[in-house]
Formats: sequence, structure tokens, C-alpha cells
Amino acid sequence: MEHEAWLVDLDGTLYRPLPVKAAMAAELLLFGASAVRILRRFRHAHEELRADGVAGEDPYRAQIELTARDLGRSPDEVSRLVTEWMHERPGPWIKRFLRRSLLAEIRSFRERGGKTALVSDYPARKKLAAAGVADLFDEVVASGEPGGPPRLKPDPAGYLLAAERLGVAPERSLVIGDREDADGAAARAAKMAFRRIA
Repeated sequence: MEHEAWLVDLDGTLYRPLPVKAAMAAELLLFGASAVRILRRFRHAHEELRADGVAGEDPYRAQIELTARDLGRSPDEVSRLVTEWMHERPGPWIKRFLRRSLLAEIRSFRERGGKTALVSDYPARKKLAAAGVADLFDEVVASGEPGGPPRLKPDPAGYLLAAERLGVAPERSLVIGDREDADGAAARAAKMAFRRIA
């Protein structure tokens, strides 16, 4: 086996993002127009923190607090809306548009003795459970969840944590992700191989 561990990104990697985004845009238009401004600012805050490489105990919480401050809202309100619209409501759509061939590869890799981890810049467990694929991963390293990385990709911290928890050397690990500028750059910084999912 060429690699002992596969470290897999979630959003845009385990499922096809365009139909999920289209479905969620329609839902927002119909049921969540008041949340649009908050969600846009939240995503913008994510890219700001990513570009700055800010370290902290929980980058996801920093993103919520930055959004709340900039919009004059409470962090609890921002957190509630983000959880609903980014982590709970997409679940059925994610399940519908899973990349089934990639999931089959992951299952096969595990059957051959490979170790797997899910590494995400956002909370991941609700999405994995909704998609019915939580059992495919030995470890979950996700921002906004206990034991998450202190920095966002392209910092390699999340992938290095995952490899450490799996007990696999970085050079024996393969990162699978959809963004060259995030997953690919993090993999290179961690001295890991990278496979881009288009």
C-alpha cells in the first residue's frame, strides 16, 4: 500500500458542491432571506482568517465572533443561523450528491487496512451523520469541534494532527481535497502527497 493514511476534506470533496449550493440558495431565497447577510459575512470572515493564518484555540469561534462584531449581532445569533444553514439544512442535499465513487474508494482502502481521517475547516460531524458516512473515518479533526486545529488551511495543522492521531508519519499520508490553494498547499507544507478532486 503506497500510503498508510488518507486524510480527506469534507466540503466540495465528499460531495459535488454545485448542486448542493444551488439547492441551498433556493432554500435561503424561500425560507432564510434574513440570514443571507450574516452567512455572506461569515464566509468572508473565514477567508480573512485563512489569509491571515491567525492561530487560536478555535478559528471557527473566531469567525463567528468577527461576524457578530462586524454586523452588530450577538455571537449566539450568528452561531444559531450558521449552524442551521451551513451544518444542518444542507444534510439531505449532501447525501443526495455524494461522490459515491470516492466513498467506494475510501471503503476499499479501509478494507485493505488503511487508516482514514476527515479534516475540515468547519464542524463536520453533523454533516457526516446526515450523509451516513461517519463510519468511514477513524478520526475527525474539524474546526469548531473538540480537538480541532488551531489554524485554518492552508496551514498544515489539521492534517498533521490527523496523521498524529492515526499514528502515521506525514510522508506516508495522502491528502484528498478539492482546493489546490487550501488542501494542496496544506499537504505540501505537511510533506504529504495530495490528490485533487475536481
